[in-house]
Amino acid sequence: MKMNNTKQHSILSKIKKISPDPILITSWVLAILSILFVNSKKMSLQDIDFRTLEILWGLMVIIQGLKQNRLFDVIAGKLLKKVTYGWQLFLVLILFPFFSAMLITNDVALIIFVPFSIMVLEKCHQQKRLIPIIVLQTIGANLGSMLTPIGNPQNLYLYGIAKLSLTDFLKVTFPFTLASFVMLCFSILWIPDWKQKMEVGVKSYTEEIRNWKQILIYLILFLTAMLVVIRVFNDRIFLMIVFLSVFMIDKKLLLKADYALLMTFIGFFIFVGNIGRMEDVSTLIEKVLDHREIITSLGLSQIISNVPTALLLSKFTDQYRDLIIGVNLGGLGTLIASMASIISYKAYANVENANRKKYLLTFTLLNVIFLLCQLFILYGTGRH
Repeated sequence: MKMNNTKQHSILSKIKKISPDPILITSWVLAILSILFVNSKKMSLQDIDFRTLEILWGLMVIIQGLKQNRLFDVIAGKLLKKVTYGWQLFLVLILFPFFSAMLITNDVALIIFVPFSIMVLEKCHQQKRLIPIIVLQTIGANLGSMLTPIGNPQNLYLYGIAKLSLTDFLKVTFPFTLASFVMLCFSILWIPDWKQKMEVGVKSYTEEIRNWKQILIYLILFLTAMLVVIRVFNDRIFLMIVFLSVFMIDKKLLLKADYALLMTFIGFFIFVGNIGRMEDVSTLIEKVLDHREIITSLGLSQIISNVPTALLLSKFTDQYRDLIIGVNLGGLGTLIASMASIISYKAYANVENANRKKYLLTFTLLNVIFLLCQLFILYGTGRH
């Protein structure tokens, strides 16, 4: 009987691993329903922003290549070897995702650094600090990714359709990113033992770069991606270069891109395009959005996440600067406001003796505090 229970548990675990992303399912249910209400002759492939998809796919594969060659692990290990006090350890662990998310996206930053931080804190016998550290890492990744067009999927998309210069984009996002940095630095004062001297277990960390030649190739590809984002290099040529380069280096990496996210984008592109052809619905959304882009996108993000919100609302307004602010600040709040937050939660939930209820309470409390501070900067200082 015990063996049967073990087998059942193993089967359930496998099913959970292959279960489809609920946001992916939602996007395609909405896409199919919208198709039923729109004349198929009016539908167009132009609804799908292929440029965004091409850049996103390329970045996913490139970052996987850098990750597989242990670039991020080595950088983290070398920095942590210099840590002596609790405040240094906590600050490094929290700021890693904040800064790295600006270049490798919030999702990837958390996938890399949350498990790494769990390992480090366990070696330091600081398991009690897991919840505040992981929650602050998640907030840091979501807010750090706000700075750049490639920091998260919604920025990449909105930057493309808004046709802003990089300088203009940074003018919108920099004040909030700077404020986030200051708040994250002060947040370590809330974590117990921040003054304590501690032995960091990662001092014995011996991870090394696997292949420097591959690292160089992936870094060149990454710089090429930056040129595509700022419209200096052609996206189709970039796509072919990445595909051929990675195919020759390690073809298995081509399968490691987040195709669920790409399919989610396509589903929402179809849905949004069809909604735009429904006059009554589009008129209603435009009325709701009128001069309320920030608060509407922020609120809707709490329910359907900030990426779908950006795709949906961008069809009905040209106030892209407000939309950029709204969907990025909208990543604060509920666990699903930014899908990257679920990555951290799942990583913590798998830790032995994880207190999931305490994690969710801490997550919600800190997200609300950070959100209120950002809203004060937005409205209290007259920035809007």
